Amino acid sequence: MTSVQVGAGAASTAATPWAALDHAALGLPATTDLPSTRALDALVHAAAGVSYLKWFEYQLAAAMHAELVEPFEDEDRRELDAFTRCAATIATTMSITPFAARTLLTDAVALRDRLPKVAECLRDGIVTPHHIRTIVSRTELIEGQCYAALVDSDIAAALRKPGSWSPARMEIMVDTMVHRRDPDAVRARREAAKRNREFTVETGRDGMATTTDTRPAEDTALAAAAVHRLAAQVCPKDTRSQAARASDAHYALLTQTEFGCDCDRPITDCRYKNIDVGKFAATAPRIVIHLVTDTTTLTGPVPAPESERICRSPQHLPRPNTEPTPAVRPDATEPISTDSGATEPGAAEPVAAEPVAADAVTPDCTGTAILADAAADPTSTKSPAVDEPSQGPHGCDEPLGLDTVDGVGFLAGIGIISGAHVRDLAADPRTVIRPLGDGTETPLPATQPSNPYRPSAALDAYVRARDQFCTWPGCNRPAWDGDLDHITEYDHTHPERGGRTDATGLGAKCRFHHLLKTFGDFVDDQYPDPNNPSRLIRTITIPDGRTVLGPAFTGHDVHPGLDMIVFGDPPDTSTPRPPRPGLTERTRPAPRTEQKHARRRQERNRNRLRNAMKLHPPDDTPPPF
Repeated sequence: MTSVQVGAGAASTAATPWAALDHAALGLPATTDLPSTRALDALVHAAAGVSYLKWFEYQLAAAMHAELVEPFEDEDRRELDAFTRCAATIATTMSITPFAARTLLTDAVALRDRLPKVAECLRDGIVTPHHIRTIVSRTELIEGQCYAALVDSDIAAALRKPGSWSPARMEIMVDTMVHRRDPDAVRARREAAKRNREFTVETGRDGMATTTDTRPAEDTALAAAAVHRLAAQVCPKDTRSQAARASDAHYALLTQTEFGCDCDRPITDCRYKNIDVGKFAATAPRIVIHLVTDTTTLTGPVPAPESERICRSPQHLPRPNTEPTPAVRPDATEPISTDSGATEPGAAEPVAAEPVAADAVTPDCTGTAILADAAADPTSTKSPAVDEPSQGPHGCDEPLGLDTVDGVGFLAGIGIISGAHVRDLAADPRTVIRPLGDGTETPLPATQPSNPYRPSAALDAYVRARDQFCTWPGCNRPAWDGDLDHITEYDHTHPERGGRTDATGLGAKCRFHHLLKTFGDFVDDQYPDPNNPSRLIRTITIPDGRTVLGPAFTGHDVHPGLDMIVFGDPPDTSTPRPPRPGLTERTRPAPRTEQKHARRRQERNRNRLRNAMKLHPPDDTPPPF
């Protein structure tokens, strides 16, 4: 037996043989002094290795829990119980905090017992370790439930889809899977949470203090929008950080005192020096929060498919004489869409969306907007097959499986909310519900009648509901706060040469990534999936030529009814637009810009051909191009 002291400097290096291992056996290069392209390849491989090592760490922690904790956990009433002692052993050996050790044990047991398929995704490098804490914490309340295995399979299937994940997309994916399987429990938890709302003050150091106000998500979104809108009323020379300005703006709104820019210019040179909060609130546009849902969610839960009512827990006996029956589908109603109540959100490249809004400080003018997709049926969401567990020795007094399923809503800037929460908001007299389309197959207009460059209000709302966030890999910025970008650059002089304003040609991007795509050497692409034309494949090609897939989870996965919404073709632009009266004809773009656009089009075509070869091996019949 060898004694190893973790964190002991040079002695630790000698005792831990990682540096002496054969890098080639691990698939790693012999040195880190590599060209950027090879370094990036090695970085991706190393990230997959980190995932595998973290899975191995969880396996070891779960084994320790099985030996040291589980035999005693039902009867151990000591203050320092078996779990605490096991965590302390890990914390002491690894020189980490007791909290970190308890979290490691908790996550390890959850992956072993509640999320075994998610654990396999971690082992295979499909999901990175920093997402595991999100998945474990947001599935905590399904522990011991009959549908826990279904949620595990749903999440694992989503993780294995091609594409990238940001923290925000991971959260809404997990919340969507839980809400679909747990409508009653979610409703009960929300009512309990509303009763337990609170306002607290915690005194900190250096004469500072922190206040916490627990409110419903929609109230918090309205308040945050009002704070950030006031905090933006400063000149570029303001010395405060965005967070500090928001703190000052919040206090000014609460106390109805003045808010101003802190630049060193005189008041005659800076019009933001003294802002009357009352006048600013009275003249500002009202705040509207956008909620995306479907019509079936507004009508309430529907009966679950019979196949999903069968209990999947190994402790329960299967329901006798059960034959699967088709799911009951409620009558579909027309899709609904947002009404901002303010400026029409027709933002396109490179114009950012105007903030749609009401003053959250004035209760009688707050606004909540609901957007819903076309007649989505929550019962139509098919779960991956779940391995049938072995039959347990006894039955269960709990209901077997699910009796009903319910839809969800996506609240911009907040995330997934339950169907019950959606219906509460829909019943609010301040809520505006507008159909996105008329419930028929009639195509919606794609552009504004007077300008084929600008998307129509319906297309603007659809793209933001579909994308949910900035579509750049890893970005968390909400689509409602960003720009609508023409994936292929719009040619204002000869629009027929590229840059169509339609659902396939537009994508949501935050301002930073929009500028990075426009002026940096990054090439993005977006085109229908050959295997599912209603869905899109998105890619970003970085300067060294590597192509990264876009989001793996979008609004289509939350609200499948978005697939049913279609838009008409943009107006005919084969003839160049005549110059406006009194203006000279626009000149053509500079040759360098034209060459850049042509190169990007060629790069996109190469990427599509390369992706098509992956989807259709050479021995198959290739798709027509």
